[in-house]
Amino acid sequence: MNRRYGFFFCLIFILLLLIFLWNVFTGSVDLSFKELMKIFSGSGENLVLKKILTEIRFPRILAAILLGGALSVSGFLLQTFFGNPIAGPFVLGISSGAKLFVAITMIFLLNAGIEITSLGMVAAAFIGSLIAMTVVLALSIRVRNMSVLVVCGILVGYICSAVTDFFVTFASDSNIVNLHNWSLGSFSGTSWNDVFIIAVLIFISLIASLFFSKPIGAYQLGENYARNMGVNIKILRIVLILLSTLLSGCVTAFAGPISFVGIAVPHLVKSIAKTSRPLVLIPGCFLAGGTITLFCDGIARSIFAPTELSISTVTAFFLVPVVIYMMVNKKGGAKNV
Repeated sequence: MNRRYGFFFCLIFILLLLIFLWNVFTGSVDLSFKELMKIFSGSGENLVLKKILTEIRFPRILAAILLGGALSVSGFLLQTFFGNPIAGPFVLGISSGAKLFVAITMIFLLNAGIEITSLGMVAAAFIGSLIAMTVVLALSIRVRNMSVLVVCGILVGYICSAVTDFFVTFASDSNIVNLHNWSLGSFSGTSWNDVFIIAVLIFISLIASLFFSKPIGAYQLGENYARNMGVNIKILRIVLILLSTLLSGCVTAFAGPISFVGIAVPHLVKSIAKTSRPLVLIPGCFLAGGTITLFCDGIARSIFAPTELSISTVTAFFLVPVVIYMMVNKKGGAKNV
């Protein structure tokens, strides 16, 4: 069993390394291995290539890995909370709630001539995600059917998008350009300062998720079983809500809404690892989510370079078939072994 998990993580690390190198060398400006070695050794004279690599490409690659992993873990926590394999930040409208509050914050602060900090964006996204999550939870009290609840979450997302469009209509031209680029979903423009803030927030969230891995594992087997194991269900639910909201809000704040990673990746990891153990799935989802998102971002920025596709366009293309397959061939989840 440990050998199987070891093989699983080795496979993800190898794929991540290969995709990382591919993203380093390719893009609107291709780099050769020789040029890369010159830049690292300090003998490279092409300052443009050096700036592209160190100030644009590396921060973007790291952001894609971190935020893709965060989105996947958020999806796993939401699927655990609702007991539904198609629950996720994008489907339940949580990403749309974050998008709404970030859009409002950007419009009002930019109109007032106030610069928006990265932490301000995260705070706005967290508040928006939390409000959207609260609405979905309020609906879950009345709606017991999980399929209907997911539909309600989709409708909440549409309402948030409609309100966002309303505010954008009355925004200035410069604000509209900023909002449009951000709302499509992209890792472009990520700075090292952004990467630092992303890394700190996600590291704290992952450590907290791993700390609660045992109660989460008991919760997966049913509330009664978890209570008999001494798990405080109310506290655990609050933790799941806060962690999933913080992770998804962080993603939306820095990269905009990204679709289907939070739904499809946890399912893929469960299928490959053949387990539902949170201690395996949480780091597995993080690494797999980062790997898949980085791959999709590489496609988005290189296939039609210099024209760049939105990241959600590529993730939807690759991951929607996974979600469809999961729904059509719905079987019992992986054993908690």
